[in-house]
Amino acid sequence: MNAVITVVGTDQVGIIARVSAFLADRNINIEDVNQTVLSGNFVMVMTVDLSRSSKPLETIKEELVLLGTEVHVSISVMHERVFSAMHRI
Repeated sequence: MNAVITVVGTDQVGIIARVSAFLADRNINIEDVNQTVLSGNFVMVMTVDLSRSSKPLETIKEELVLLGTEVHVSISVMHERVFSAMHRI
């Protein structure tokens, strides 16, 4: 099962490290990542494989929201099928 994670906020040291460590701790593999910084704004989109995750998707979503609060960014997660359907229009 794959999901898409988006991270948006003011650029600062350690965003990628914190999100990557969070995923690794839960046995979630990053399959693709794209990130950019434009005028001080950080944006990252990741496709991740949840098939070996130690936690269910809903728990991961809740924990990533909390991580986003700690890091001062907005983090959202959606199932890859939902993301693909939204962007077909």
